[in-house]
Amino acid sequence: MQKTYLTREGYEKLRKKLEYLKTVRRGELSKEIGIARKHGDLKENSEYDAAKNAQGLNEAKIAELEGKLSNGQIIDYEDIPTDRVLIGAIVELKNLDSGEKIQYTLVSELEADFSDGKISISSPVAQSLLGHKENETVEINVPAGILRYKVLKISR
Repeated sequence: MQKTYLTREGYEKLRKKLEYLKTVRRGELSKEIGIARKHGDLKENSEYDAAKNAQGLNEAKIAELEGKLSNGQIIDYEDIPTDRVLIGAIVELKNLDSGEKIQYTLVSELEADFSDGKISISSPVAQSLLGHKENETVEINVPAGILRYKVLKISR
């Protein structure tokens, strides 16, 4: 399995989610299964089936998160240069057509959250930005057309 690069914040968020699923959610599902068993014949007990299905999905999510965390590598910002756009960079851009300024943080797929300004390094926008330096113009092909941005600032 390939390495997944994570910020310390992203790693901790995944670790806490895993802890919740293993401790709290497992207990909740176990109780739901116990209650559903008391309703009688398990062959025709939809509550029992639903609870067992939810338990299976929870265990699958636990296994998935354990795998991602075991293959995760925390990004050390001190080792990453700030002269060009790389994973972990906070990039301030100016749309050359509208004049609008936007800011993105380039993160792994696991941490991407567009509403928080965090875009996946595998997205078309991030792929186009990677390697560029401040004051360079970047053209990004998206389904809606070509976006033209100027890289104003790169920080960590």
